[in-house]
Amino acid sequence: MSDSIVKNEDVMTQDFAIVDGLLTVAEAIEVALEKNVEVLFVNKRNENDEYGLVLMSDIAKKVLAKDRAPERVNVYEIMTKPAVSVHDYMDVRYTARLFDNLGITRAPVIADKEILGLVSYNDIVLKGMLKR
Repeated sequence: MSDSIVKNEDVMTQDFAIVDGLLTVAEAIEVALEKNVEVLFVNKRNENDEYGLVLMSDIAKKVLAKDRAPERVNVYEIMTKPAVSVHDYMDVRYTARLFDNLGITRAPVIADKEILGLVSYNDIVLKGMLKR
C-alpha cells in the first residue's frame, strides 16, 4: 500500500438496501432482487437505536436450512444487531484489521449517524491497495 491514506469513503459501494425490520423475509428477498443487492441493512426504529444487518447467507442459514417459511419470518428475527459499523474517514487498513479481529467481511460506512455506503474486504483489496 502506498503512503497516502485510503479511507472507507474512497472504496465503499452503494450495493445495499435499507429495509424495515417488520418486513417478512419473503418481502426482504423481493427488495434484494429489485435493487440487485446481497446486503440489507435494517433501519433504526428511533434515533437511539442501531442499524441491523441481514446477508443472504443469514437467510439461507436461519430460514431455508431450518425449513422456515419466509412469509412467516420477520427480518428482525434473523438480523444481526447492532451491525458493526466503520466511519467514513477511517483508514481501510484499520477496517481490514477490525474485520479480521471480529470475523466479519463487510460493514456499513457511517457518517453523522447515517449509512453512507458499504465496505467489504473486496472493496478494500480491489479499490484500495493499489494507487492508480
